[in-house]
Amino acid sequence: MASITKSIDVHVPVRTVYNQWTQFEEFPRFMEGVEEIRQLDPTHTHWKTKVGGVEREFDAEITEQHPDERVAWTSRTGPQQAGVVTFHKLQDDQTRVTVQLDWQPDNATEKVGSALNFDDRRVQGDLDRFKEFIESRGTETGAWRGDVS
Repeated sequence: MASITKSIDVHVPVRTVYNQWTQFEEFPRFMEGVEEIRQLDPTHTHWKTKVGGVEREFDAEITEQHPDERVAWTSRTGPQQAGVVTFHKLQDDQTRVTVQLDWQPDNATEKVGSALNFDDRRVQGDLDRFKEFIESRGTETGAWRGDVS
């Protein structure tokens, strides 16, 4: 199993950052390789991805979600993965976003890519694009403030 931990500081209040992160259907706007996400209900999403020419679809479940603090998930079908995103208020207008992701490379290409840290760079690139997206907007596209224990 591969493990990745990446962080970025965003110059937006924690509430705004968290609210945007809960808009899973917006992920294709800043996540490379994510073609589409459908929110099926408050705790289930369906993903379509295309990475390295390989198309996949899978379902994920939100296993824990606490406003302005964390969102945790695990895949229920397809590629084996689980992770958590945490949100830390640094100042009134500055937030640290940390992604911890564990995933199982599925084939030789993914194993080589993981060994060469391509997955680390992809997660950091996604965080960089998220930062640019939310800072340029200054406000979220929506919010879900529910709690999942």
